[in-house]
Amino acid sequence: MERLSRLRFMNVDRTQLPVRDRIRPRGVPNALQDHAILDSPDLETAEQVTSQLLGGCRLSVAEPDRGTFVCRLHAISFLDVSMAYLDFAAPTELHVPRSADCFTVHMTSAGQATVEVEGARHTLNPFSALVISPGTSYVLHLEKSSPQNIVRIERAALERQLSRMLGRRLDAPVRFIPVGDLTTDEAARWHGALQILSAEVMNPGSLIRQGVGAGALEELMISSLLYVQESTYSERLRNKPGPSGNRAVRRSIEYIERHLAEPISLDDIAHYAKMSPRSIQAGFRADLDTTPIAFIRDRRLDAVRRTLLAALPEDGITVTDAATRWGFNHLGSFSVLYRERFGESPSQTLRGVRSA
Repeated sequence: MERLSRLRFMNVDRTQLPVRDRIRPRGVPNALQDHAILDSPDLETAEQVTSQLLGGCRLSVAEPDRGTFVCRLHAISFLDVSMAYLDFAAPTELHVPRSADCFTVHMTSAGQATVEVEGARHTLNPFSALVISPGTSYVLHLEKSSPQNIVRIERAALERQLSRMLGRRLDAPVRFIPVGDLTTDEAARWHGALQILSAEVMNPGSLIRQGVGAGALEELMISSLLYVQESTYSERLRNKPGPSGNRAVRRSIEYIERHLAEPISLDDIAHYAKMSPRSIQAGFRADLDTTPIAFIRDRRLDAVRRTLLAALPEDGITVTDAATRWGFNHLGSFSVLYRERFGESPSQTLRGVRSA
């Protein structure tokens, strides 16, 4: 079983049924060539699959173009980041009344498209990107041969990463401006992160294909998007304050991330940050609305989730293995905390991956 072929937001078993033996279509990125999810001329099936990727949507194809319509979807999933290639072959209107609980970056790899979003109409081409925030209503008009390369980032993962980058909790949802320029010097960071991720997928001996290192690469993708694309938090990212409170929190988080699988005491953190334990606690309360101990617990829960999501049956990993690896020795209380944070039990996370 291929580690990168699972899409947790999509019923992969069902969508693989319509895939036909055919010559590989031109334009599919090399990293996605062997990850076909759908190849079907059926409009209803295409609508169902596209809805799982982007949020409930309606597809409209003019009658004269129905004969050339084919929905081709290639996709791979890591932990909280997915890469996809979507092409309808024929001119198609894609109406999304409310996008999924994720951020999606659409890059038109050829041809031209237009989008109506937030009361404005924009032209999309290979030099621009469409960035959709959760719950956005938009209409995408795709011309013939205007395939979309899409990066999907789960909302919770982006918010957790942004909170760590700022050293404080978020006080409002993240909203990106919908269209970005892919030709700027800043955009090179996004292209570079995408190339690194693609190279890891294509290399049979890469760590990510062995189930190692996906979290770090996802953080690179997420931080690149946050730095490159203007959002409601861009100004704060550019002007992170440096007084004692935030410095204490940032230094503390740095130590916690480096020693997450080891025993960590407040004195250890204070010694590394060169601040008193009381200052550390005050900084966490003021900037993150939490305590250092609660922060460590949540980061360890995130680590357990990554371990369970990356596990395959042949790995033989159990929930107990993952929990104890990241410092949870009381499985009953661990399960309660896990369900509160992720909305499902750890065994459901593990079974969900294995059934995909």
